[in-house]
This record gives sequence, C-alpha cells and structure tokens, in this order.
Amino acid sequence: MILIIYAHPYPQHSHANKRMIELAGALEGVEIRSLYELYPDFNIDVAAEQEAVSRASLIIWQHPMQWYSVTPLLKLWIDKVLAHGWAYGHGGTALRGKSVMWAVTTGGGDQHFDLGSHPGFDVLSQPLQATAIYCGLNWLPPFAAHCTFICDDETLQAQARQYKHRLLEWQEAQHG
Repeated sequence: MILIIYAHPYPQHSHANKRMIELAGALEGVEIRSLYELYPDFNIDVAAEQEAVSRASLIIWQHPMQWYSVTPLLKLWIDKVLAHGWAYGHGGTALRGKSVMWAVTTGGGDQHFDLGSHPGFDVLSQPLQATAIYCGLNWLPPFAAHCTFICDDETLQAQARQYKHRLLEWQEAQHG
C-alpha cells in the first residue's frame, strides 16, 4: 500500500498538489491522509498515524515547499509520529524495509535552486533523507513539480501524470 501524507495548509488554493492528489488517489492501493484536514488544531493522533504508516510499503511526504522546507504540520507529524522506540532507537524498527519518497511542489523553477543565491535542491532534501535513513527507510528519488505558480493547466496536469506514473512504476516493481 502507498500512504500519502499530504500536508498542504491551504488545499483550496492549490494548483499542482490538487491535481497530483486527484490522480494518485484514483490508483488502487493508495491511501491519502490530509494532515491539515485531519488535524486543523495540530493535535495529531499519533497512534492512528503510526497504524496507517504500519500498513504502508511506500510512504510519501507530499507538500508545497514553504521557506525551503516542509510545512509546519508535516514537521510536527515527523516529530510526533516517528517516535523513539517506534521508528528509531532501542526497539525502533517499525519502518525498516519500507520506502519513502518526497513529493514537493515549488513556485520557483528548478534553476531557482541552483547553488549560488539559493541552496541547491539536493541540499534541501538532505534533512528529510537523513531522517528517513535514520529510521531505516529506503529513500527514493524525490518527485518535484517546479514553477507551479506560473504553470498553465496543461503543464500542471502533465506534472500530475508524471507523479502518477512514478507511483505506478513503484507498484509494478513491487508486484512484478
């Protein structure tokens, strides 16, 4: 099962994430947990989230990039759900053998993240990658949809189809 941890603080204003969620959600074996819908008060039900993660083979952290990072509720989710003794540390083996993918949308183009005036895109993924590895997760190459503020509908739909294709490829690889 693919579990998408969707953390968009303003889903009603989403362009790219909305399309990505619609196409991914139509796939068999995909569960979407919309954090801002489930926990508008930021009071995360850790047991429910850990149970959902336990059912998954692939976990996706999907969100719009905010200030070169994850959204606040996704950061809280990581802090609470990936608990010591469950996800890492003594006895913390719940995530071993699972995979994780970062699916992020950005307003800037991929050249915006070139080293120089802004950190490189690969640098921005390092905290999430390190978290995944520390928890025994298999880190998959990220999926990034860039320029989402200025893309036309056709481009946004094409990016969403690419995302769906990545998920289908993963499913096919798992099921032969």
